[in-house]
Amino acid sequence: MKVTGFSHITLLVRDLQASLEFYQGILGMKLRHRGRTDAYLEWGSAWVCLVERTEAGEQPGGPAGMDHVAFYIAADDFKEAADILHHHHVEIVRGPVQRGTGWSVNFQDPDGIQLELHTSTLDERMEVWR
Repeated sequence: MKVTGFSHITLLVRDLQASLEFYQGILGMKLRHRGRTDAYLEWGSAWVCLVERTEAGEQPGGPAGMDHVAFYIAADDFKEAADILHHHHVEIVRGPVQRGTGWSVNFQDPDGIQLELHTSTLDERMEVWR
């Protein structure tokens, strides 16, 4: 099996409109489809599906969970992206910080889902983990 890159992720959200304002308005994702309770967004070569659920993450026994979703960003574009997050008062979880050979910033969307922007590739990261 040869995976060549990030394909997509589906996120359960409580308020589709608030999430669209965040993902489109602040992060600049392109809306490809909007249904009554779902939306498909494009961001570079990745796509994100948002599904509105009023009880997102509140299943019996707790959610299966997700730590964070990371998206690659070119080093030349990193500072501007971090500035946009700060400008919009997005909750920063960690960073901006240099991690391995690249820069990283972790932040939360309106539902507390942790996202990361990272400037290095897996190959570059593995170079410093050897």
